[in-house]
Amino acid sequence: MTGTASVGRPRVRDRVRSYVELTKPRIVELLLVTTVPTMVLAADGWPGTRLVLATLVGGILSSGGANTMNQVIDRDLDATMRRTLRRPIPSGRVRPGAALVFGILLGVSGFLWLWATTNLLAAALSTGALLFYVLVYSLLLKRSSTQNIVLGGAAGAVPALVGWAAVTGGLAVPAWLAFGLVFFWTPPHFWALALKYEDDYRRAGVPMLPVVVGREPTLRQILAYSVVVVGLSLLLVPAAGLGLVYLLVAGPLGVVLVGWAGRLLRRPGEAMRFFGFTNLYLAAVFVAMAVDRLVT
Repeated sequence: MTGTASVGRPRVRDRVRSYVELTKPRIVELLLVTTVPTMVLAADGWPGTRLVLATLVGGILSSGGANTMNQVIDRDLDATMRRTLRRPIPSGRVRPGAALVFGILLGVSGFLWLWATTNLLAAALSTGALLFYVLVYSLLLKRSSTQNIVLGGAAGAVPALVGWAAVTGGLAVPAWLAFGLVFFWTPPHFWALALKYEDDYRRAGVPMLPVVVGREPTLRQILAYSVVVVGLSLLLVPAAGLGLVYLLVAGPLGVVLVGWAGRLLRRPGEAMRFFGFTNLYLAAVFVAMAVDRLVT
């Protein structure tokens, strides 16, 4: 009996781990980093731990559902790309039908949870982002347009709106600027990754920008979008009443972001290091928003 139980437990753990992997926890974490600071801005201070936790749980459920359904749709592509070959569905650890049911349950739960614990607008925004990511990005844009990640990035920017709506029940200019910051951050972030895995995308037939237009035009686009990102980050100062703490973070990091994006034109081999820095940049800028509002 003991031996049988010890064999069963690792199998249960492995299955749970596979289902968690379907939700793409790293992406979910980054989305949540943009949610809490916008809640702090909207509340002009700490919005309350209960509301923050409720909003985060709803965001985790909705984002996890979207990412799971995306992997169901992309399972044929994932099976041809080295970067994604070990994901739960192409590796055979989770059946597509079971993953689809899991994703739908997460999405429905996210809507109901946010509606019950925050308000209908926050729930509708979160579920709208899920539907856009699944139906527009995954089913339509990803396989047909070089603008796939540009337009598809709107779904990843919505958590900033959800955070604001959860606090106020509405939306305002600072919320839209935070949305725009994430929206314009997404292409240079993801194109840097696409440069690294250009052969993978070419093999899978995905029209990512480097595959279709080449490296140099992609690098110029990375620079252009990075400039817009920094501009939006600075517009938040007057729009949201942010002060010195925020500027001391967003200003220098913005200089580094644009400078590094420009340097990629001469050193494209640094694309993955730039990709890693963009994660740090976004998290630091949003955390600085919250800190600035809480301490000043």
